[in-house]
Amino acid sequence: MLFVAIQLMLHLSSILDDSHSLWKNWVVFNAIATGTFRPQDAKGNDVNLSTYKGKVLLIVNVASQCGLTNSNYTELTQLYEKYKNQGLEILAFPCNQFGSQEPGTNEEIQEFVCTRFKAEYPVFDKVEVNGDNAAPIYKYMKSVKGSLFGDNIKWNFSKFLVNKEGEVVDRYAPTTSPLSIEKDIKKLLEKA
Repeated sequence: MLFVAIQLMLHLSSILDDSHSLWKNWVVFNAIATGTFRPQDAKGNDVNLSTYKGKVLLIVNVASQCGLTNSNYTELTQLYEKYKNQGLEILAFPCNQFGSQEPGTNEEIQEFVCTRFKAEYPVFDKVEVNGDNAAPIYKYMKSVKGSLFGDNIKWNFSKFLVNKEGEVVDRYAPTTSPLSIEKDIKKLLEKA
C-alpha cells in the first residue's frame, strides 16, 4: 500500500510542474501536518507546527521599529483576542531583513510585543524570509503564493493565511490592515 502511495505521488509530481499550486499546497499541508517545519520559539525551543493542525493560521513577518509596527501589532492583537477561541492562531516571525528594523534579541522582541501590545500569540525566533537562508516555511509559502512582483517578501508585515487543512490560501501585502482580512479569516473559521 505504501508503495502504491509513493508511486502515485511520483506520478503526480511528474504530471504537475513545480509551480502548480495544488502540488505545493500538498507539500505545505504535509509539512505542517507532520511537523517537518520546526521553527524555534523566542526561547530557542523547537516548535512542532503540527500542533496547529486544524487551526486557521495567520503567519506574519514582524518588526519592532517599522512604520507599520503600531497599526499591525495592534490589529493582530485585536484579531487574536476576538478569534483565538474559535481556532485562529497568529504566528509572528521577527525578521531584520528590511531596513534592519528588528535589531533586538529574541528576549527584547518578546518583551516589546507582550508589554506594549499585550500580544498572547506566539512570537518565534528571528528568521530570514528571503534568500538562501530563508526559513523553510517562508520558502514554501512564497512558492505557493507569489505576488505580482515575484515571490520575495517585499517588507515587514507580509501576511499569509493558512486554512485548517494547512493550505496557504492567501497572501497579503505589508500595507494590508489585519482587520481588513477579518472576513477571510471568519470564512475559514466557519468551515467545518
